[in-house]
Amino acid sequence: MTPRISRWPAAFAAAALLLTGTTAVFADDIKIAHVYGKTGALEAYAKQSHTGLMMGLEYATDGTMEINGRKIVVIEKDTQLKPDIAKAALAEAYGDDEVDIAVGPVSSGVALAMLPVAEEYEKLLIVEPAVADSITGENWNRYVFRTSRNSSQDAIANAVALGQEGASIATLAQDYAFGRDGVAAFKEALNGTGANLVFEEYAPTDTKDFTAHAQRIFDALKDEPGRKFLFVIWAGGGNPISKIQAMEPGRFGVEIATGGNILAAMKAYKELPGMEGATYYYYEIPENPINDWLVAEHFERHGTPPDFFTAGGMTAGLAIAEAIKKAGSTETEDLIAAMKGMEFQTPKGKMMFRAEDHQALQSMYHFKIKVDPDVEWGVPELVRELKIEDMEIPVRN
Repeated sequence: MTPRISRWPAAFAAAALLLTGTTAVFADDIKIAHVYGKTGALEAYAKQSHTGLMMGLEYATDGTMEINGRKIVVIEKDTQLKPDIAKAALAEAYGDDEVDIAVGPVSSGVALAMLPVAEEYEKLLIVEPAVADSITGENWNRYVFRTSRNSSQDAIANAVALGQEGASIATLAQDYAFGRDGVAAFKEALNGTGANLVFEEYAPTDTKDFTAHAQRIFDALKDEPGRKFLFVIWAGGGNPISKIQAMEPGRFGVEIATGGNILAAMKAYKELPGMEGATYYYYEIPENPINDWLVAEHFERHGTPPDFFTAGGMTAGLAIAEAIKKAGSTETEDLIAAMKGMEFQTPKGKMMFRAEDHQALQSMYHFKIKVDPDVEWGVPELVRELKIEDMEIPVRN
């Protein structure tokens, strides 16, 4: 894809990046803490998220990194993907650093540990990119807003892609909140599609050898009627798709299916031409001015397209800026009032914070994988955009 013309001089980008945790903080500054897993298994996701957050704030302020004359200062804190460290880091951000808003984290399990801290300090936490339904479900509180998609949005979109009459589906997911919430939502979303979820397999997040897991899945599916799918829900390193594909699931009539992912993980998709699924974002799919700017600027600055979590981080930055402008304040209660039901523009087009649970309602994209010899990864070609009004996302709190 050809990069477009930059909206602002490169100097703005450099200035924006210098604000991250290095600028002197003054009383009237807008203080944002990015509390996320900078180190650990999801480091690639974290880096994208932070790049996107800074680009979102830059875009929303026309490169000035100021709102209503107040400078934006972003403080970074590393959760190391550990819930206890995350809780302490968020408490430090709210208490000692006196930040107005926090953003993060990457891991759903870590996010669940952080939610009560936001409630205790009565400060906003913008959850991005953690996905588990329970974050805006049973564990939610009024100080939590989420810009990332949730498990139900993933599940409903993928159920559209795979929920064929008479199909038999097994799932493989990580054995923690992200995986289990994802399977539960997917199972619910399949109701009424004519497909049957016949087997669930869970594996530890650090699994390297998937032989036993795959064999149990093959045994469960091989005698089932209709088209047979193995739907994989996985995040981070050790992605099992290539390893299971090497075991020749086609011997049992089993097709691998999965949702979108970062570009590095989608290299495995080149082995699966024609595979269908649903994704949160792929840089060539949305057509709007914000995504045009993001793609052009990311190519110019990094020589690569923006990735899955870059778009998510940018969305969080845009939402924060829009909320502060709308509220005319960084006071928590003013921000909550402004954000309930708030519509805002993102690299994916329009999003809206649902008033009941503060989950961002948004489009998802049904795709089919195309193999292009000039592209390192399997290319998700758009089959259908699933808009906000096309999906009934349950309220679970």
